[in-house]
Amino acid sequence: MDQDMLRKIIQNILDKIDLSYLIILILSLMLHEIAHGFASYKLGDLTAKNDGRLSLNPLRHIDPIGFILMMTYHFGWAKPVMINPYNLKNPKKDMAIISLAGPVANFILSILFFIPMFALQAVMPAYFTVFFEQGFFLNISLAVFNMLPAPPLDGSKVFGSFLPDRVYYKVVHSNPRICMAVLLLLSFTGYLSKIIEPILYGVFNLYFFTASLIAGLL
Repeated sequence: MDQDMLRKIIQNILDKIDLSYLIILILSLMLHEIAHGFASYKLGDLTAKNDGRLSLNPLRHIDPIGFILMMTYHFGWAKPVMINPYNLKNPKKDMAIISLAGPVANFILSILFFIPMFALQAVMPAYFTVFFEQGFFLNISLAVFNMLPAPPLDGSKVFGSFLPDRVYYKVVHSNPRICMAVLLLLSFTGYLSKIIEPILYGVFNLYFFTASLIAGLL
């Protein structure tokens, strides 16, 4: 898949945003946040569980402003899951695991959307093709975006866990509002897309290459 084809697929998806996209977006954001909460719960912190963040009720996970921005500008956020690091045995390592859980959930969802999209594209009605393309693209985008090493994104704690403690805590405790403002500015000016698009292109190619390889062995 070349970059021109990738852009055409993305544009096709954006042109057909409808109720199906709304459902996929809610599901993807909700499971991302539940994954954070479940990981923290398994690592000994009950904060997310006590806050109701393991619930399948999407209202517990959706931030109204962030959700509207996601629907209109394709950049936004969900309600952050509260974590108490003092309840964790190894705060630095455990926070990395908790942070990684969200993007991993989106990668798993992307695979679940990709399999029927790839395997049934020749026989599937156009509407369902777009539905699975939307789910695949959205979850890959969420996973890649959240893995950027910029606070308060998940990647800052995942990659930050490899830094010396003195540097790590400066990064983690940097002002998230300033970082989010910078990300918003990069998004609205188009520079964020220029950063993420080559990564998406590589991930997409990896999916199609792997699927084609497996299909060739069957």
